[in-house]
Amino acid sequence: MDNSLHDMILPNTTPLFMKALKEWHAKLHPHFPFPLDSLFSCQTISSTIIILITPYNHITKINLIFTLVSSKKMEHHSLCCSLQILTQHINTITELIISPCHCFAVLLVACVATLYAACRRKAPIYLIDFNCYCPPSSYRLPLAMFEENQFYDGMDPEAVAFQCKIMAKSGFSELTSISPSLAQIPKIKALSFALEEAETIMCSVIENLFEKNKINPKTIDILITNSSVFCPTPSLSAMVVNKFRMRSNIMSFNLSGMGCSAGIISMSLAKDLLRVHRNSLALIVSTETLSLNWYTGKVPSMLLSNCLFRMGGAAILMSSRVQDRHKAKYKLQHIVRTITAQDDESHGCVYQQVDPEDKEGISISKSIVNVSGDALKKNIASLGPLVLPLREQFLYLFSIICRKMWSTGRISIYTPNFNHAFEHFCIHSGGRAIIQAVETNLRLRKQDVEPSTMTLYRFGNISSSSIWYELSYIEAKGRMKCGDRVWQIAFGSGFKCNSAVWKCVCDMKPDTATTWRDTIHSYPLDILRTN
Repeated sequence: MDNSLHDMILPNTTPLFMKALKEWHAKLHPHFPFPLDSLFSCQTISSTIIILITPYNHITKINLIFTLVSSKKMEHHSLCCSLQILTQHINTITELIISPCHCFAVLLVACVATLYAACRRKAPIYLIDFNCYCPPSSYRLPLAMFEENQFYDGMDPEAVAFQCKIMAKSGFSELTSISPSLAQIPKIKALSFALEEAETIMCSVIENLFEKNKINPKTIDILITNSSVFCPTPSLSAMVVNKFRMRSNIMSFNLSGMGCSAGIISMSLAKDLLRVHRNSLALIVSTETLSLNWYTGKVPSMLLSNCLFRMGGAAILMSSRVQDRHKAKYKLQHIVRTITAQDDESHGCVYQQVDPEDKEGISISKSIVNVSGDALKKNIASLGPLVLPLREQFLYLFSIICRKMWSTGRISIYTPNFNHAFEHFCIHSGGRAIIQAVETNLRLRKQDVEPSTMTLYRFGNISSSSIWYELSYIEAKGRMKCGDRVWQIAFGSGFKCNSAVWKCVCDMKPDTATTWRDTIHSYPLDILRTN
């Protein structure tokens, strides 16, 4: 090996390795017919360098080189030629690496790939907090007061007797409330009273929610209000923007005519908007106004609304901001919406109309229990695969197959055990019959429907906000634990059945600042004995 080889190769090679290579070559020279310079010929220079930089020990490297040289049966080439070719290869690789165009292209591809992956990933939706309206005691409507007001207001005696009969079986307590304008004799149905009722409920729950969570109204990016039968101009969402001086570029929406399931519909809209407009804060306000919708005629199906609906509302704060993850109560898992309006009976079971005396009201059909059951089955068909364990899904599918094969009618379809999927249930408190039907069809336990039954007893049917009173009841009882799953079910005109699934993401403590704060210790009650 000449001096030029030592000068060019040896300084860049591990000294210990080169020493071992020389010793190996001197010892085995009779069996190795190639000079040491041939290891660095142009035919094997690349492979030799790769072997030299590998993390193998020296003996392994020498054996690899020997195998390489023997298999190739190398020819002798001059060292200058080898070094020249090696220099060209190194220069080419260096130019490719340090080329500005090449670096820019690689960086651009990396940025695009990262951006695509981030956009494809759905932003998590969190429920920071919510607040429910608690009417003052002066708004209470005991049964005796209800009967007296209806009688002295000039209502037909048979209509009064029918309503009192329904009220006695309704599962209501003496604590349910109505607007003060409806407690007057005679009753006054005016737009001013309806606006006052809506403003009282909505502003109260929003103020308490903002104060509790230290929220500046100007940080709200999305505002959604919903009231089924009261739709003034300007809208209720505009009223909220005006009262709280929110930003001019806030995305505001007002939903009407969606029935008691409008709360989950508002959540669905908020979810979509929060995922499109990431790092945003959404405020949802759900309420129902009774002042303009109290029926004064004598059609039994239209008198039911007087017996069921009461005063209430809720404000909900949802977020897709990363910084809100640690202070959120729940994380949204699923929202499933079902509408059966394509069927005439379903479409007309809850219907706003005028009676023969030209008095406006909402008619509730006797078939509402069956219609709600059918809508719930369709909703569960979509929700079940998302939440039920595989065992429950298999048993359900197996029962359907057996029934199809042996159509004797003796084989019933298996009802999945939803207690394996959820720890808590918030069923819309639309009436005692609705709650009992859901309890029977889903084979729930008494404690599963307790929040719904107690909400109906304490507050009545408070429309789209009822599911939040029920969730507040669970929290006030101290039953909510981190990791627990909640199923909110709401029914509404159309006919609609909507579901929302939440997962608790924090260690929940009993909240003493809720609408149940004064009476939670006295629940649950045996409603059958009480009424």
